[in-house]
Amino acid sequence: MYTKIDLEQISTNGPAPETEPERQYYFIKKCKEYVEQKNKELGRSLTCCVQTFGCQMNARDSEKLLGILEEIGYVPVETEDADFVIYNTCTVRENANQKVYGHLGYLSNIKKKNPHMLIALCGCMMQEELVVEKLRKSYRFVDLIFGTYNNYKFAELIWERFDSNSTIIDIWKETDQIVEELPVERKYPFKSGVNIMFGCNNFCSYCIVPYVRGRERSRKPEDIIKEIQELVADNVVEIMLLGQNVNSYGKNLEQPMTFAQLLQEIEKIPGLERIRFMTSHPKDLSDELIEVMRTSKKICCQLHLPVQSGSSRILQKMNRHYTKESYLALVEKIRAAVPDISLTTDIIVGFPGETQEDFEETMDVIRKVRYDSVFTFIYSKRTGTPAAAMEEQVPEEVVKKNFDRLLKEVQSIATERIERFQGRTMDVLVEEKNEQLEGYLTGRLSSGIVVHFPGDESLIGTIVPVKLEESKGFYYMGKRG
Repeated sequence: MYTKIDLEQISTNGPAPETEPERQYYFIKKCKEYVEQKNKELGRSLTCCVQTFGCQMNARDSEKLLGILEEIGYVPVETEDADFVIYNTCTVRENANQKVYGHLGYLSNIKKKNPHMLIALCGCMMQEELVVEKLRKSYRFVDLIFGTYNNYKFAELIWERFDSNSTIIDIWKETDQIVEELPVERKYPFKSGVNIMFGCNNFCSYCIVPYVRGRERSRKPEDIIKEIQELVADNVVEIMLLGQNVNSYGKNLEQPMTFAQLLQEIEKIPGLERIRFMTSHPKDLSDELIEVMRTSKKICCQLHLPVQSGSSRILQKMNRHYTKESYLALVEKIRAAVPDISLTTDIIVGFPGETQEDFEETMDVIRKVRYDSVFTFIYSKRTGTPAAAMEEQVPEEVVKKNFDRLLKEVQSIATERIERFQGRTMDVLVEEKNEQLEGYLTGRLSSGIVVHFPGDESLIGTIVPVKLEESKGFYYMGKRG
């Protein structure tokens, strides 16, 4: 949802406005006129496909890209055999880059058969100079390249490509500007992500994000509140607040505001039923936030709290700014305040210098915290990060053995954890029709656990009580309570 602009009231005869987002609506109108003319010439509607790689912030950005393409007049399709294909890229791991290059090779053959096809690349991968240089030399058929700082200029960049008929490359190194209020095409009509901040100041030694997303920039609280109010007016009942580290929200605002204070203001919005957020850095999770979570009626009973390693020595090498002991103490505080909370985490196995003793420390944390879900990663070198230059890279066979052990342990614990809800009747946000079971719907508990139960499709987008009858390890089978 966004404040709808009547494009008919916008004149494209004069120069573009200097202010945002008015400037982008001017270019949306110009692009729309161009696409309408093309549709007439071809006797059909031009199509588009947006492919997302990476995190939930990328997914939210892609909803904006698709919203602009639809406003311009493109018709979305699922396949890459489209007239406009855009890849919103991730660069957290180097194999993500290779995946994009592979997709581009496939697109080059499609483009040869479709002279109207345009190919665009954006996102974190485009912030790397070597990547852009490689694209410039070896992938000249790509029409549009831009990065993470200026994706709000999408319509303007499309117009530049229409107008010049040549490749447009527009990469910014930094910005202090945040531009919202642009078209968005949400994946789900009843829930939505909301960006509250951009960038990261943490510089974990294995992570490229601060280099490609820049320093932390928080949105003004009044802009966040306004966006959520508009989403609720458009039938959204659940929002996910997004940021690389939401716990440090508000530090760079003219009038500083903590993340806990922002949550308290969001809680007041009538009609909003559920609030989620990610990602939380343990070093910045305050007692104030824990208290707000304890008293809240809307914050979901789930917290993603990446630990990465259970070894204090490895955590120091990772530049995480907490110890095993301080992390466990934080978990104890959270569980004391919100006993039923579902905790999830990220863990990296095989970080440079990790000994078997270090790995056993991680296993100890897993057993003590008892996570509901763990996202596990085998460490891989990321060029451009301090960790890539570290010595003592762990042998592959050792990493694989430890990874398998860890995976087995977390799956066993998660299966036990989920069973604690069996027999209870709990609220489920109904998300979709179940494609495997006829007559069944699929939804989620506040804790994030998936539930399948019989029901009518008219319930999609509503919150209903469901009795959790049978745990299936990672999800529940239930019936209307």
